[in-house]
Amino acid sequence: MASTPFATGADAPPMPAHWRDFVALTKPRVMTLVVFTGLCGLLAAPGHIHPILAFTTILAIAIGAGAAAALNQWYEADVDAKMKRTANRPLPAGRMDRQSALHFGVGLSFFSVVLLGLATNWLAAAVLAVSILFYVIVYTIWLKPRTAQNIVIGGAAGAFPPVIGWAAVTGDITALPIALFMLIFFWTPPHFWALALFVKTDYAAAGIPMLPVVSGEIVTRRHIWGYTAIMAVAALAPVLLHLTGIVYGTAAIVGTGIFAALAFAVYRHRESDPARMAPEKRLFKYSIIYLFLLFGAVVVDRWLMA
Repeated sequence: MASTPFATGADAPPMPAHWRDFVALTKPRVMTLVVFTGLCGLLAAPGHIHPILAFTTILAIAIGAGAAAALNQWYEADVDAKMKRTANRPLPAGRMDRQSALHFGVGLSFFSVVLLGLATNWLAAAVLAVSILFYVIVYTIWLKPRTAQNIVIGGAAGAFPPVIGWAAVTGDITALPIALFMLIFFWTPPHFWALALFVKTDYAAAGIPMLPVVSGEIVTRRHIWGYTAIMAVAALAPVLLHLTGIVYGTAAIVGTGIFAALAFAVYRHRESDPARMAPEKRLFKYSIIYLFLLFGAVVVDRWLMA
């Protein structure tokens, strides 16, 4: 019988995984933006939190994000094996068995939620638990393999960190953290669709119904442009609602203007060769900088307004 690229389920032989593989399961590079937005939510919140508790909050958010990533890779091991950009992850590469990844992800999930609840409050812990469950169950298991709108609804999973950081300090959820949630929610589709355009063949090979695979590149480019317009409204909402001041307002106007220009270039582009998709790659890279810029501006603004 032919050997599979990795062992699965009860047939998996004992495999001593290296500690680096467990770290890789948490997707540390992806986690950076999650941790940063959570930290900004915490720093922008009114009130005071002890530095040790603040550190514990960010640690819990990071562990929770890592747990969700590990469970995502546990569930998608077969899919990851079919895509070039994910084939070298610990599970499809055969460096770890799936049972270990499952136990690791579940263990981190419980630990992160309990740690945050004991260190701060159970509202923040509950939002963290919802974010993990939403990413794993709603996005990974339900939406991603079934609908081209997976990233639209599933984007909510990555929008929770600023709400968690805010709630850890204040014990409540008010207008500003909701506005920051909506900003990330509407930022996610153009961010991921830009990526999906130049890795379309990977998604097609894995049978994942991402928008470029299901509806084609032209429709995807239109959706990127349309969601950029919606995201622009969400980006300006904190200013229009008088929740932030001139620093954030300036960053939002300038940063969103650049984002819109890059998105329009993607909308006008008609290249189907991934090697020639420079506008798409520029938008994807800038979209990450954009979120760092706006969330950093929120913190500066709140400090100046205090």
